[in-house]
Amino acid sequence: MDSVSSFYSLEASEGDELEPCEESSDTDGLVDAFGDLAALPVEADGRRPTCLRCCRPEKVCLCPFFPPQPLEVSTCLYVVQHPAEESRVLRTVPLLAACLPQEKCNVIVGRRFNEAKHADLAALCQDPRTLILYPGPKSQDLEELVQNQEVGTVKHNVIIIDGTWSQAKNIFLKNSLFHLPKQVHLNRTLSSEYVIRTQPSNICLSTLESAAVALSILEQNDNILEVLLKPLKALCSFQLEHGAQIHHSKEHLLKNGLYDKPMPKNKGKIKRMEKLISDRNICPR
Repeated sequence: MDSVSSFYSLEASEGDELEPCEESSDTDGLVDAFGDLAALPVEADGRRPTCLRCCRPEKVCLCPFFPPQPLEVSTCLYVVQHPAEESRVLRTVPLLAACLPQEKCNVIVGRRFNEAKHADLAALCQDPRTLILYPGPKSQDLEELVQNQEVGTVKHNVIIIDGTWSQAKNIFLKNSLFHLPKQVHLNRTLSSEYVIRTQPSNICLSTLESAAVALSILEQNDNILEVLLKPLKALCSFQLEHGAQIHHSKEHLLKNGLYDKPMPKNKGKIKRMEKLISDRNICPR
């Protein structure tokens, strides 16, 4: 709880003379009073102690839910993050990064990227081992891709776009670099554990969840999924215990007549909302 400080001031009317301290018992009383205040112990900073590793208050520290050692994976993740995500309090990318070796989880912040200014990213996109996790008519099922290649022969790079759904869509469509890698999607029917943020549909996943599923497929190790979801579940549990509410997906609200916002008048937006009920692709967030 923040401490409250009170400020006092002494004023003398214009023309009044202040007598020497040793000759005024009233002034002595004031000096003694301030002396007593000065003798009080200084109140410590009102901010809650913060864990240096996960940067959360110690009472809700997530470190016990991280793996003791970073997971050993051959896949390199590249998270292209919309700048607005940096200011969000409840983000999943820091949890993901805390579970993986530093060189295996790279975060690139921005909206627009081109070959001239982002040569390293352009080279990554041109690498035949690079995949971009983004659903669409041209995307391939990631599990099918892995089944059609020899185990352990390819060490993939995976690009995931981190932002709201509209932000991720804009980043993908307006950056031709991201149209070069092989486009893949997840075909597993999973319900998101990230219940403290609203998802468009019941099977839409957070960035961490998308990365966890992709890594478990590429590394052929389902234990990776369990390990990476552990801190996310703990985060949601802490938030719900401290007053957060479960956020049902827009799909759930629409299906059950619980959507309490005005329906859009734009036909395109109406079609997109209708698609939430029928579209079964899983997208990263």
